[in-house]
Amino acid sequence: MITTIRGGYNMNLELYKIFCCVAKTGNILKASELLYISQRAVSRAIKQLEDDIGCQLFVRSSRGVRLTNQGEILYKYANQAITFLKVGEKKVSEFENLNYGEIIVGVSDTLCKYYLTPYLNTFNYKYPNIKIHIKCHNTPETVKLLKDGQVDLAIITSPLNGENLTLLPVLQIQDCFIVGEKYKFLSQKKHHLWEITSYPIILLTNTSNSRLFINKYFQNNSVVLEPAFELGNFDLLAHFARNNFGIACVMKNFINEDLEVGRLFEIELFEKIPSRDVCIATLNGSEPSPAARELTKMMSSN
Repeated sequence: MITTIRGGYNMNLELYKIFCCVAKTGNILKASELLYISQRAVSRAIKQLEDDIGCQLFVRSSRGVRLTNQGEILYKYANQAITFLKVGEKKVSEFENLNYGEIIVGVSDTLCKYYLTPYLNTFNYKYPNIKIHIKCHNTPETVKLLKDGQVDLAIITSPLNGENLTLLPVLQIQDCFIVGEKYKFLSQKKHHLWEITSYPIILLTNTSNSRLFINKYFQNNSVVLEPAFELGNFDLLAHFARNNFGIACVMKNFINEDLEVGRLFEIELFEKIPSRDVCIATLNGSEPSPAARELTKMMSSN
């Protein structure tokens, strides 16, 4: 590729590669053999470069060629530039082959702990040289980080306004209401939603996507919601339920073990909570890094 630069002459990378090879070997024949081109092509390239720059670069003799003073100056910088380009090409190759690079993932504490961690473990084992950065925020804050270009991809829960986002569902989740031993009797029969509001309700704070989803669920069923406790993370919801503070709304996928062993009990409702999805979100029109593509592939394959 030829690019015009200040000084009134053209810079052609191939000319400089040929120039550096001749300078290293001190012989046009040897240079032509190393470059797999004819001696005539090498001589023509050197002549073109000398004409472009406006000075003689080599002194010819029966033994070969040697650099002029001007040629020595040019070789110092040209050789360094070509070396840097080779390093750059190597880094790009390593980046594409996941031997180098980094990935920044935006995700909530809950999804990081219960969903993402096993994939990160596999990814880190397979690609140990990729640096992994995790930014834990709730879904609205994570989406903002994605739109601001501060994360490569976001792992979020639906529903969500998908404006300017590409959403790839990777896990269906089901919300449910749970209780500890004190309120176990509520799990022994089916209830209407309005019935359980006479007991203490434990929810996430209003800033989380999951809480906004549950607010909408209550609204759609014409039930007034007045939580007794508003907590900052999923683990606290389950913890408060286990300790008999009331009825907590959680993602069932992540408390199945507690349900199976009888540490927690699910309340079945006539008004079923709609299922929703964990999604990988990327910006429309953006090109994910090779590392981001590979992690996405791992999560979506299951």
